Amino acid sequence: MIIRWPRILTPTHLAQIISTQKNPLSALQIFNQAREKYPNYRHNGPVYATMINILGNSGRILEMKQVIDQMKDDSCECKDSVFVGAIRTFASAGMVNEAVNLFKCIPQFNCVNFTESFNTILGIVLKESNFKAAYQLFSDNCWRLEVKSRVKSLNLLMEGLCRFKKSDLALNIFQEMDFQGCCPDRESYRILMKGLCDDGRLDEAIHLLYSMFWRISQKGSGEDIVIYRILLDALCDDGKVEEALEILGKVLRKGLKAPKSRRQRLDLSKCRDGEDSEATKRLINEALIRGGVPSMASYSAMAVDLYNEGRVDEGDKVLDEMRKRGFFPSLPMYVAKAEALSKKGRVSEVIKVLEEDIKEGTCVPSVGLYNTVLECLCNAGDSELAVGYLKKMAKQVGCVANKETYSILVNGLCKDGKYVEASRVLEEMVIKSHRPGAETYNRLIKGLCLKGRQYEAVVWLEEMVSQGMLPDLSIWNSLVASVCCKMSDMEMFG
Repeated sequence: MIIRWPRILTPTHLAQIISTQKNPLSALQIFNQAREKYPNYRHNGPVYATMINILGNSGRILEMKQVIDQMKDDSCECKDSVFVGAIRTFASAGMVNEAVNLFKCIPQFNCVNFTESFNTILGIVLKESNFKAAYQLFSDNCWRLEVKSRVKSLNLLMEGLCRFKKSDLALNIFQEMDFQGCCPDRESYRILMKGLCDDGRLDEAIHLLYSMFWRISQKGSGEDIVIYRILLDALCDDGKVEEALEILGKVLRKGLKAPKSRRQRLDLSKCRDGEDSEATKRLINEALIRGGVPSMASYSAMAVDLYNEGRVDEGDKVLDEMRKRGFFPSLPMYVAKAEALSKKGRVSEVIKVLEEDIKEGTCVPSVGLYNTVLECLCNAGDSELAVGYLKKMAKQVGCVANKETYSILVNGLCKDGKYVEASRVLEEMVIKSHRPGAETYNRLIKGLCLKGRQYEAVVWLEEMVSQGMLPDLSIWNSLVASVCCKMSDMEMFG
């Protein structure tokens, strides 16, 4: 490893040098050599962040811990995002206790704001269904000056309680928010409304709605529509259609600030029989859209919510209604629609979203939308068609394939047994400086051995080792078996 060291080294220059190294251990060696070669040089927060991210992304957890300890000893100013990345790396490796221990040590670092780290570790501990530990973590840290806002952490606690059917305790937290010096936001209301409705606590959900009217809905925000839907749907499911219609009127009047002329045009007579709750919910959803003041926020919130629930036809009705009102669907709406269709395996319709639907407005496809289409095609066994969309992405200005794009394609091609094509895509991925995981290398090398492509397999094995990854034992077995098979064929025809 030959490095051309500059006459004067800066942390920015060092960050650039280590970022270009294929092997994370080589990057670490250069990082450590810098101080030896330049006695007056000192690492700063950004260069530490770069090194920690490189080691974390490549799964070099032991080395990452060592660099984090070094950063603490240096006492250089560091950003919250460094700890967020390291905490997620520990959690992804199943080392939740290490993640918690790192968070508890953050006050020993020169970090003046670790709000996001606090929320990240809280979310991880709650995901492990350990509410007691999460509550202790909150109690020990919510008062710290470095935690600038407690709304998100309180929302996480409420969401965790609601997941365990403890909406009564979540309601207690909600009511305590004022004493914590913070105001509930829209997400607070959404989480608690869903929790109360899921637990059948509809009277309390209705009271929550009324408090919402005067606390966050005073200006008639269209985004509140998804919270109103939760309660109205729950009332319909419980057979309380008349009460749902009564509350719908209040929602239109007090929540969405709909003009009287628009409210009077609505025909809700078909809702009153209450025999088909799903049909009633559809009619109420249409009333929310048609009765409210037309706005991009309300259309977007409603459509995305319906698509996320897999209710594609109802989501499409929202798009039709907004077009009639002179609005064009936004990119998040198209992405949500494509994801909903993809989950249902409706491949041709997913392609239509990308090829036709999105062209009617002013938005252009995003990497996220392309990735959804590619994943849908690969799941359907059309990985070669998916590769064609990679070429289309390259021609679109501002839409650059990312690591997820290439990973979807390589794994899809391998699943379809198209290992040579997967090798080409992986080559492009490496050229674009995206680091594949060890699992991707292992899968491709095994496949190339099965196809008798030993040379390509060895090339990728060398690439894998050069990045500091250890191949599975089965890789060596596959290579030996492939070579022996080839030698046997040569002797047979020799």
